[in-house]
Amino acid sequence: MKVLSVASECVPLVKTGGLADVVGALPRALAPHGVEMRTLLPGYGAVMDALEGAEPLEVDLPEGRVLGGRAAGLDLFVLDAPDLFAREGGAYLDPEGRDWPDNPERFAALSLAADAVGAIWGADVIHAHDWQAGLAPLFARRRGGPSVMTIHNVAFQGNAPMDRAGAMHLLPEDLSGEVAEYWGQISTLKAGIAVADAVTTVSPTYAAELATDDFGMGLAGLIRHRGADVHGILNGIDTEAWAPPYGDPAGKAAHRAALLAEFGLPDTDGPLCVVVSRLTLQKGLDLLLQALPALVDQGGALALLGTGDVAIEAGFREAASHPLVGVRIGYDEALSHRMMAGGDAILIPSRFEPCGLTQLYGLHHGTVPVVANVGGLADTVIDANDAALRADAATGIKLRDVTTHELARALHKTLALHRNKEVWTGIQRRGMAHPVGWDVSAAEYAALYRRISG
Repeated sequence: MKVLSVASECVPLVKTGGLADVVGALPRALAPHGVEMRTLLPGYGAVMDALEGAEPLEVDLPEGRVLGGRAAGLDLFVLDAPDLFAREGGAYLDPEGRDWPDNPERFAALSLAADAVGAIWGADVIHAHDWQAGLAPLFARRRGGPSVMTIHNVAFQGNAPMDRAGAMHLLPEDLSGEVAEYWGQISTLKAGIAVADAVTTVSPTYAAELATDDFGMGLAGLIRHRGADVHGILNGIDTEAWAPPYGDPAGKAAHRAALLAEFGLPDTDGPLCVVVSRLTLQKGLDLLLQALPALVDQGGALALLGTGDVAIEAGFREAASHPLVGVRIGYDEALSHRMMAGGDAILIPSRFEPCGLTQLYGLHHGTVPVVANVGGLADTVIDANDAALRADAATGIKLRDVTTHELARALHKTLALHRNKEVWTGIQRRGMAHPVGWDVSAAEYAALYRRISG
């Protein structure tokens, strides 16, 4: 079976978030299940520079051409459209941090290329990821091709003014309220959800949450309408790329000491908590700023790596004046691996979290997750309540509500559990033994592809 995966980013070539990790991991995870997956990416400079053995496909497109080749061990198709993708700045933002004004046209071109590539390559299914590929199921439907639409984060919906419809290759019938129209605008994510043969999202709990008005962000009614066509398939991680450099929690000691030194933090008996995250309200990191005294006043330390909201960045820079707080503003993939290896706990107080990968990295490294009870965090972490501790089942600590007070309570609990080395080591060991790879989820995807392709 052939599946064409269509996405705007892919590890290790281009990454802004967990979407890239999933897109990069899926082809290898699916191969044992008889699925040949190739990934279609935009021709960003980094992708074009890495592409080897590039050969053009005979497809007729209004923008650019498609090259087939390999990069970073992945079989790729690349939309080589320099006017759209060969530019300074990021995948979605210009050098000043503003959305590229032609993002609707850029990613509509990617979706249109997906249909052409899928036809000539003989794809059995088109698998579209997030709003950037949201029109791919619509274009595939025009020729009767099966498709899957995956919602990685419903907060980003690919909205564009109606007067861009022509430039986005949309037909008048595509602009109805049953397809792409959304409050007088075009929503590429809505279009994909509306017409794909199956809709997936990245955890069972998030799938249920999306059907509620509190989490659906205006699309809950459509999610409810799709009903049994919506599937929550939990993300996994690449357990080889994220293999801990030790096999037992005792091996963390040297990495912990090195991480403290790297962040200029003193040794402390309290837990070294880490944050590797976008610094946004979604991630609840404004709450961490307010709750931080609950950690550092009792000897806990914080090492944070991230970038995002200017006010939250400024807050953590100010917090770094405390001797037990170290902050790096930016993103550093290698440092994120060292933080997973050296941290005692990882803090993820998200207001909503479709799946989350950092808690899975934490579990795999024996870095105890302290998480909100939402989305994939709810599905992957077993709270250290009394019953779970007595049953030797706990793998982390869950917030009961996403508030400053509740986060402070969870930090106090983290401190108390960390003081009991036997209990803490047990939590770490269970986390390291917890299955966090793609085995089960890849089988679910393979079964879904076969079901919709007939």
